[in-house]
Amino acid sequence: MTSEIAPTIWYPEPELVFHPERTSERDIHPLRGLKRFGPHSRGLVQSPIRVATLAPKGESERLFAFMRELSQSVRPVERTDYLPDWPGFNTVFDMRVTAAAKKCRVELDGSFESEMAQSAMPHVLLADQLVRAIQPLEAFRSEFDVLFIYLPQRWERGFYGAGDDFDLHDHLKAYTAARGMPIQIVREDKALAYRCRASVMWRVGLALYAKAGGVPWKLADVDPETAYIGISYAVRSNGADKPRFVTCCSQVFDAEGAGLEFIAYDTADVQVQRDNPFLSQAEMFRVITRSMTLYRHRHGGRSPRRVMVHKSTEFKDAEVLGCFEALPLCEAVDLIQVIEDVGWRGARWERDQANPGGKAAAFPVKRGSLIGLGEREALLWMHGAVETLGPKTYFQGQRGTPRPIRLVRHAGHGTWDDSARAALALSKMNWNNDGLYDPLPVTMSYAKVLARVLKRMTNLGSTPYQFRFFM
Repeated sequence: MTSEIAPTIWYPEPELVFHPERTSERDIHPLRGLKRFGPHSRGLVQSPIRVATLAPKGESERLFAFMRELSQSVRPVERTDYLPDWPGFNTVFDMRVTAAAKKCRVELDGSFESEMAQSAMPHVLLADQLVRAIQPLEAFRSEFDVLFIYLPQRWERGFYGAGDDFDLHDHLKAYTAARGMPIQIVREDKALAYRCRASVMWRVGLALYAKAGGVPWKLADVDPETAYIGISYAVRSNGADKPRFVTCCSQVFDAEGAGLEFIAYDTADVQVQRDNPFLSQAEMFRVITRSMTLYRHRHGGRSPRRVMVHKSTEFKDAEVLGCFEALPLCEAVDLIQVIEDVGWRGARWERDQANPGGKAAAFPVKRGSLIGLGEREALLWMHGAVETLGPKTYFQGQRGTPRPIRLVRHAGHGTWDDSARAALALSKMNWNNDGLYDPLPVTMSYAKVLARVLKRMTNLGSTPYQFRFFM
């Protein structure tokens, strides 16, 4: 027996493309690419983006000033090795942002604030007040594109619930998503008062464009005949004496990384083991079949040659059978468990002529490094040093020892190349984040968001949802 592990394989940073036809307009840096080339869907989103507002009484001007700031240029004062100058929303996206009509501007009467300060359940009171204020805007839904909701820091007691899993952000998303209303929550501490204005402008500007229906970028080099599916679940109870049931969610990403819609429905045909739900063969057949219907609808009736399914829990035998039953015509089916919380760590060791015995490198393990743990398992560093971004090595976050994710293959064969490249590429498809990448592929990072919000929605429709309402 030996303690040695397999040699490290390294995959380069995936490129993004910013034009549907001019494929030379590409960059590995999402913000730099946007600044150089503009968004992938340039000219396809109606200008201007009309913003409705909800603010405390007498404080709407803070949101209007924030909108004006979006159109101004500013230099970053943090992450200067990554963040470009913000040249203004008009310059980046070739379109304007404007306040919607006066009837789409709502102010919340502050009389409830003293009651909230004394309440044992301030989150319930605040959530109720905000939902009541949003309701009248439903009558004018056609007259605005995105709703800005301003949350001042003095309301912080109502942002989370003590002793339960209430989250005001997720509560508001659940209510507005069910009504087809994209919102942007503007917190005083994280947006209006945050010191690096360029960081705020990139984050909010990018999110605003995507929530208005825009596509900032797509993946440049992926297999055009592969579909990527992310499956997530939310376990909840119908009442104290009733059995738990599961909201099952599936999002389908095409070859260019765009997963603009997803399906969700409730089911009781599950086994729950330590709060982890596992579907029956019939239910897995159902979710994959509906996912493929969504894919074909977006691709002119064409089915993918290959399907890669990600989920955070193992694939039970019944689930494997359900997947294959739903995909009889696919040439290849890969069922990959993506495990985020692993105990593995790695240090980068370098040898050269001056140090033939080697020494610890100045930077951590490179992003894109993969170590096989056998035929069915591998470690992949989604987070780590990137040497190709600019003249200096870039390490997102600048601290800590990056952990790998563990990939476990429950179906499929061959090398890890396709699975690793897909995970790295899909980690760059979060349009609600200004970072170079996410620590998870978007199949999994979006799944987390959807699971949190969907379990707060009382009624799920049968038609697909647009993800922009949940961002």
